[in-house]
Formats: sequence, structure tokens, C-alpha cells
Amino acid sequence: MLACLFCDRDEFIFENELAGAFLDKYPVSEGHLLIIPKQHRVDFFELTMAEKAAIDKLLIEGKAYLEKLYQPDGFNIGCNCGVVSGQSVMHCHIHLIPRYKGDTAQPKGGVRGVIPEKQRY
Repeated sequence: MLACLFCDRDEFIFENELAGAFLDKYPVSEGHLLIIPKQHRVDFFELTMAEKAAIDKLLIEGKAYLEKLYQPDGFNIGCNCGVVSGQSVMHCHIHLIPRYKGDTAQPKGGVRGVIPEKQRY
């Protein structure tokens, strides 16, 4: 069995008892954060209610952190659940992606862009 990339992580920008946040190694934009449960959970649907609450707190803390450091113009929050959805690390992780004016020509549709022909409606 392969080792989980996130299970042994113990360095976080900020954390609480059940979850931690760190910069994405392959960021979509400057400041892209990942927020993970400290216990191994494959995806969002395996999280306990307490873990969801802990992650939500870090999303709010992450937003404030990114606004202070980078002044983004918006955010995307996302979680891939399953290989077909694009999940490549099988430890739940929530993306908090800062967005900046001009980072894409047509931002309308946001996360719908995971299927490019469905982004415009």
C-alpha cells in the first residue's frame, strides 16, 4: 500500500485540533491553499460533522489570511471526490483558490469550467 501524501503532514500555516491548512505545491494562483482533515478521510463525504466544522473555520481563517497577504478579487472553493472528478491524492483536501481580475478572460461559470463546454451558459 502506498503512503498517503497528507497523513504524515505536521507543518501547517494554521491549524486547529481536527484540520490544517498549507500552500498548494502546484498552485492555480498565488496563495492557493489546501485544507485537510488531520485524520485520513478519502473525500469530503467521509468527513465527520466536527471535521467539516473545523475545515469551515479554516476556510474563513484562510480567506482573511489571503486577503491580508494578496488582496484577491474573489475565491473558488472546491473539492474533488473520486478519480473521475479529478481527485489525484486520496486524502480529502479542500482547495481555497484566490482569484484575481484578469486571471482568465471569461470567469463567468467559475467551477463549471471543470467541464469547459459547460462553463458558458
